[in-house]
Amino acid sequence: MRESCLQPQKATSPALPLRPLRSLSVPALGDPPDVPVEDPPDVPVEDPPDVPVEDPPDVPVEDAPDVPMEDPPDVPVEDPPEVPVEDPPDVPVEDPPHRGVQYPVVEGFGHEDAGIVSQPKYPASLPVLEFPKSLVGLVRRKRDWIIPPINFPENDRGPFPKSMVQIRSSNDKEVKIQYSITGPGADQPPVGLFTVDKNSGVLYVTKPLDRERQDQYILVAHADTVGSGTAEEPMEIIVKVIDMNDNKPVFTQDPFTGIVPEAYLPGFEVMEVTATDADERGSANSDVRYTIISQEPELPSPNMFVINPVTGWIGVNAAGLDREKIPKYTLEIQAADMEGNGLTSFGKSIITVTDVNDIAPQFVMSSNTVSVPENKVNALVVKMPVIDGDEPHSSSWATVYRIVDGDPGGLFTVNTEPNRLEGIITTAKPLDFEKNNRYTLLVTVENEVPFAIRLPTSTATVQVNVEDLNDAPVFDPVEKVVSISEHLPVDSDLVLYTAIDPDIMAHKLMYRMYRDPAKWLDINSETGMIKTKHPLDRESPFVKDGKYRVLILAIESDEIPATATGTILIELEDVNDNAPTIDDTPLKLCNQDPRLVRLAVTDRDGPDFAEPFSVELLKGSKMYCTAQMDKTGTVVELTFKAMREQRNFYIDLTVTDAGGLNQDHVIHVTMNEDRCMTWGDFCVRP
Repeated sequence: MRESCLQPQKATSPALPLRPLRSLSVPALGDPPDVPVEDPPDVPVEDPPDVPVEDPPDVPVEDAPDVPMEDPPDVPVEDPPEVPVEDPPDVPVEDPPHRGVQYPVVEGFGHEDAGIVSQPKYPASLPVLEFPKSLVGLVRRKRDWIIPPINFPENDRGPFPKSMVQIRSSNDKEVKIQYSITGPGADQPPVGLFTVDKNSGVLYVTKPLDRERQDQYILVAHADTVGSGTAEEPMEIIVKVIDMNDNKPVFTQDPFTGIVPEAYLPGFEVMEVTATDADERGSANSDVRYTIISQEPELPSPNMFVINPVTGWIGVNAAGLDREKIPKYTLEIQAADMEGNGLTSFGKSIITVTDVNDIAPQFVMSSNTVSVPENKVNALVVKMPVIDGDEPHSSSWATVYRIVDGDPGGLFTVNTEPNRLEGIITTAKPLDFEKNNRYTLLVTVENEVPFAIRLPTSTATVQVNVEDLNDAPVFDPVEKVVSISEHLPVDSDLVLYTAIDPDIMAHKLMYRMYRDPAKWLDINSETGMIKTKHPLDRESPFVKDGKYRVLILAIESDEIPATATGTILIELEDVNDNAPTIDDTPLKLCNQDPRLVRLAVTDRDGPDFAEPFSVELLKGSKMYCTAQMDKTGTVVELTFKAMREQRNFYIDLTVTDAGGLNQDHVIHVTMNEDRCMTWGDFCVRP
């Protein structure tokens, strides 16, 4: 095992510098053994050798109580010949608690009324997924539970179709339930990948899955009462495909090329090789390790280079690089997944040895003092020219700059001028006079390629004085949310909303209403207290989804005042202040065939105070017709009685909403005895 460690720095052309290696190699090489040490105990847990419970001849009577038949699907008994030995430690590391629906399922995920329950039915070993129950007392039906996903391994050998889980309605004991599924993999491409037994609710997979093609499927389960329609609200089921090590690493290019200046000492990085693995990211199946297999030529040492097994960075391992003797090296690299113990692939790295840089660039001025206004980005701070005696326009002559001290917050950036012999410092972020009014930067200059021999690095200091400017005030928070009843009395305090001035010499702030679409509010210009000046109405067209948005201005008392804008989002709580209404347009009907009349009910209030509605006939209206609500509870159905003669009469009825608020309606009805024709639900005279 090589003890030298690497530090990532590419050197892909003669113009790129090389840096000392990091001490990453030793811990990286030491980590892989730690992982398999923890994994072996997990392997027997997932692979019980006595699992032949699935085999019909091996299921004697005494095995019946051994219901943990959930384990057989969990244990990929068929997989061992296909999956390498390195897979077992990988699989348990990722998913020990839930290896899929084939494994024992943990109860209690999400809401207490939802999820997988351990009540076996149909096959006794199959986990049961019950439809969640709606929360009691909520008109807007919401779910605050989580349905745990079904985990199923890719490349399963079947036999197919293979059961995964049983879908069950809690109403199946009272009525006959039929089950179905929809979504990609069911009735959408790939159609038929998953099926469900309509009577038992058992969900099946019909052929092997491929995680690299699709790593999960989202299905929607339905439960319908035979002859009566929907028995449960649709339930979303997520099938996650468990990764298996079925893809070997692939180098991102072949060959890789890099350069290294001659006379470089051990401990410097040269280049990086990379390989990708299509297996699950973050798992051992895609955890690639690198090894140098051979070096050509093997002079002056067979181990001139070393590779970091984790990062793939290649560095100098031995002294003696000499471009005049050996201008190029070819390395054969191996990439292996499963932390170096799995599937392998091979590639090449060609390293070219180049000339050296032996003269360091020097700053013309070693000290600079400048002033920069606050709150400006990309503001010029200073230009710093240098000189270099190396060959002009070569990588040993071109310069790069770094700010090595005095800028912990990354407020400044330094770049190189196109002439390659001048550094320019600019502001990367706005400077704040109130936080810090002076910075002292230490800047270094080097060439694009490292020095071939030990040379002193030229440095320069830049003292930056920050100029104070007037800062705008700031609301805290920028958007404030307030929840109140829509029946809040006029002239009531709504909320105090103020801003702060970040300047050292803070200005007095004045407040003003900037945007109040319904003109409901007023603000105290000095204190920022907001009050109601008109009644609020949740059903107003200015209210969107029960929310009313207001913009407030904070203005400094200065010759050139700075301003800030804040937002108040008012959530209006609904009150049952709107009675239900119907269309009471006069009706003209045929006296011999009056038909059924349907009248839609509307209510401007929210769901808590709207449908379902109820209807009641008043006074003597029952002698002319009957009245009832339809199944949706939103339409009044009037059934009129046939009459022998023409009649004019009135129907009195009252409609009541879910909150108990009602309103009476009177409908004028004319029965015609002469010829008439039918038009929709109404009969009108020709």
